[in-house]
Amino acid sequence: MTDKPFQPASRAAPSPVSIGDAAPLADRSGDRVLIPPVAQAPERPPSDIVWSLGGQTMGTTWNARLIAPPGADKAAFQSAIEAELAEIVRLFSPWERGSEISRFNAAPQGVWAVSQAFWDFLDAAMDLGDETNGAVDPTLGALVDLWGFGPPGPRSPLLPTPEDEEIVAALKVSGWQKLRLNRDARAVMQMGGMKLDFSGLAKGHAVDRVSDRLMAMGATSHLVEIGGELKGRGVKPDAQPWWAEVERLADSPAPRTVVALHELAVATSGDYRRAFEHQGRLYPHTIDGSTGHPVDNGLASVSVLHAQALRADAYATALTVMGPYDGPEFAEGLGLAAHFVQRTDRGLVERMTPAWRAMMDDDTA
Repeated sequence: MTDKPFQPASRAAPSPVSIGDAAPLADRSGDRVLIPPVAQAPERPPSDIVWSLGGQTMGTTWNARLIAPPGADKAAFQSAIEAELAEIVRLFSPWERGSEISRFNAAPQGVWAVSQAFWDFLDAAMDLGDETNGAVDPTLGALVDLWGFGPPGPRSPLLPTPEDEEIVAALKVSGWQKLRLNRDARAVMQMGGMKLDFSGLAKGHAVDRVSDRLMAMGATSHLVEIGGELKGRGVKPDAQPWWAEVERLADSPAPRTVVALHELAVATSGDYRRAFEHQGRLYPHTIDGSTGHPVDNGLASVSVLHAQALRADAYATALTVMGPYDGPEFAEGLGLAAHFVQRTDRGLVERMTPAWRAMMDDDTA
């Protein structure tokens, strides 16, 4: 009997993420509405002028809606956002041969000094690795490449999944506990063959960077979206928050969910985003560093709300790796607002943490 040919994943597509102009609360019949607690009334935006900007970055699109400060130049804001995103690519994109991460990944064994921006992000990623016991791991680039999700591209259809010995070899040069940092020299040890990969963190980090840049330029009310990760600050001229739709599988048991992104970010990790099927099994792009294999625990999607887009992005990935039992327990322990959809023999089943449930409007709970 011959193997079933390599095929792209055919799963129900998620609903599109809407940004900025969702209907007022009174018009949301049938929707689930999430409203975060607010300690005090939000400040008025700097003007009544709403700009929409957008473009492409990191293999996806970005969008921003912002309230322009008086006398602002729209082109200057577009250029500033593009500059922030270009810097993210220059530092952290393994698809760019000249990026700092690509140079480290290709470097021979030794200790290599890195830039301050690279160091700060790697240090934050390592802290998340410690916090999640490796469910966030920035050192899995060799495994990501091996499974066909990295810069080398998909594996051959003749051998769509790696051999055991290939996985063992990649595991030998992977693992956040093996990475050594020299803080005095701001340097990182390359053990030889280790490849850093920030794919589970970079979009969230980019959202935070763009948001901070907009704040510094006086656009204190804005909504930023990069590849489905969103962050909102301030309110719109009509005092409405920035409403955004949480990414949702078409056949999810959860209703359409909209969230008021006031000083809040949302990120979703799903097994449908980048994946392939072989012999009836789905292989998503999220790698479990403890096994060297793509996650296979039944979680279809995990969404997280957090003040920082980086942490929302990281925790969504971590909870996906932890699975449908350890993930919710970890999230509840941290007080995270998180939502899980699991594939079971009974179909898709949803679960949410108390912090997520607490944000639900009483009329939509």
